[in-house]
Amino acid sequence: MYTKIVVALDGSTRSPAVLAKAVELAEQSGAELHLVRAMAIPIDLPALTWAFRGDDLGTFLVEHGLQELRLVARQLPEGKVSEIHCRLGKPWEVICEVAKSLEADLIILGSHGYDGIDYLIGTNAGKVVNHAHCSVLVVR
Repeated sequence: MYTKIVVALDGSTRSPAVLAKAVELAEQSGAELHLVRAMAIPIDLPALTWAFRGDDLGTFLVEHGLQELRLVARQLPEGKVSEIHCRLGKPWEVICEVAKSLEADLIILGSHGYDGIDYLIGTNAGKVVNHAHCSVLVVR
């Protein structure tokens, strides 16, 4: 059924449910998992980040995301995670780009409620659903 599943994680409270569903589907179909995290420059930057200049901030954010994905991957059954991917950019674009480059069969990500700015510009989940080249499973 599936051979490559992209699992989009953002460190939110929804991430464990997204990961559990991805592991379940991977075990059922024998698929490999690719963990993906997009790092965007947060609006409320921690004071430490103001010390960075130019590309240093992007490098710092990507390294931080990779560290978190490595921790997640270690908690999963051995051999389930094929690769981890962390890039700087808009989350929906990063997720779609990674999935397309891998020729993934499925993207799994968490939903997000429509509040605040999401109501005006749409959620990442909605944008992934509308732009992905493959099927998308949104976990509530």
